[in-house]
Amino acid sequence: MKIGVQLPEVEYAYTWPQYAEMARVAEEIGLDSLWVGDHLMYRYSDPAKSPRGPFESWTTLSALAAITSRVELGHLVASALFHTPPMIAKMAATVDQISGGRFILGLGAGWHEPEYRGFGIPYDHRFSRFAEAYAVIRELLSTGESSLHGEYYTIEDALLFPKPVRPGGPPIMIGSFGQKMLELTLPNVEMWNAWSQDYGGTFEGLQALLDRIDSVCEQVGRDPSTLVKTVAPLIGMPGARGRLSEYGAPPALDGTDPHKLAADLQRFEEMGVAHLQLVLDPINAETIAQIQDVLSILRG
Repeated sequence: MKIGVQLPEVEYAYTWPQYAEMARVAEEIGLDSLWVGDHLMYRYSDPAKSPRGPFESWTTLSALAAITSRVELGHLVASALFHTPPMIAKMAATVDQISGGRFILGLGAGWHEPEYRGFGIPYDHRFSRFAEAYAVIRELLSTGESSLHGEYYTIEDALLFPKPVRPGGPPIMIGSFGQKMLELTLPNVEMWNAWSQDYGGTFEGLQALLDRIDSVCEQVGRDPSTLVKTVAPLIGMPGARGRLSEYGAPPALDGTDPHKLAADLQRFEEMGVAHLQLVLDPINAETIAQIQDVLSILRG
């Protein structure tokens, strides 16, 4: 099982040097991947929660690709609606080139309506828009050309050059558990992701969700064992301030004892999870470094 870490999004006001140091530490201690969210801003109806915003994700991933050499890099997950479908394919191919074939394209339809309004992006009919975008993105990354005369997008003879490093393009990971999204993507998507909130932060909840994913795979004629399942569990590290729990996250796994955390992470692998994206609270270079002890226990 691969283990990566999600870099901070809006947990605190970080700088690029801090961000780059986290990436350096993650690669140095043997983590397998680095993940970034894809949001433009957060505005909450609750006045106690201040507006905030992260780095733009695509430029951030390009920078991370340039300063790392081994770890995989991906979105957790990118909104397919923030850009036109050919532009997403173009950026994905570019990051794949910069990283030497280490990019994973996580995709979803987004959920935070204020950022769509704030940046002038349509929020209506998100599934229908995603369905059209998904078809174009997949076709461009796999064949290098695409056209579409849809309800939301008109694409005239789009070409993709330079192509991604890997034939067929980078793997695509869907971040959704909605029935329509699963039926649309599970026939051909390479990876699937669940966040702690999606399964209530419990192993029982995760098992129920995994069983449902397997069931949908069978419904659409796919062998469930061919889908790479990834999970992003919330981990409470020493000094946790409950930042993520403040915004509706489920209870975290205990990261204060490396042996206990290693045992918990082992359970994910036993359940068929192939890749973990650890969401550390707090998230900084120091807490990432503490995961080295956990990796040593897991890998002997």
